Amino acid sequence: MRKLITFNAVSLDGYFVDANGDMSWAHRQDPEWSEFVSGNASGDGTLLFGRVTYQMMASYWPTPMALKNNRAVAEAMNKMPKVVFSRSQDQASWSNTKLVKGDLAAEVRKMKSETGNGMAILGSGTIVSQLAQEGLIDEFQIVISPNIVGKGRTLFEGVQGRLPLKLISSRAFTNGNVVLCYEPVR
Repeated sequence: MRKLITFNAVSLDGYFVDANGDMSWAHRQDPEWSEFVSGNASGDGTLLFGRVTYQMMASYWPTPMALKNNRAVAEAMNKMPKVVFSRSQDQASWSNTKLVKGDLAAEVRKMKSETGNGMAILGSGTIVSQLAQEGLIDEFQIVISPNIVGKGRTLFEGVQGRLPLKLISSRAFTNGNVVLCYEPVR
């Protein structure tokens, strides 16, 4: 069975995006963090996105600016297979992307049952909360960013009830980010 992880940043006050839907506050670069991000991007799994995050990523990673700013991540992002879940989008033009309009949970269950490498959700708070509610996420990699944004949307907005998690690892970085990795208690 394929493993599904999510890798997302939240502010110190618990928001995934600020009141304007912006998450640029989460991008604090330094050499140590850049090395960690580049290492994470070297995977060979499948990336899963909701429409909004897909459009944001597709507008940046295939560009010359992305190659200039972070060649290793850009090359990996462009090469990896991607799935965008959207009922309103008509096509997916970013390389190696499949558009899925059907039932999110059913499609992810099917993908998890197939053989192959793991899957990762980057951003895409709406699908994170839906898949967490369905018990389909195997690991939550949460970056606590040392920012207070005041208000916005939480990563797990809409989740009904408790989802107990167990800490499996943590790492602090010199830029102030802390990565906490959790798995569901089943």
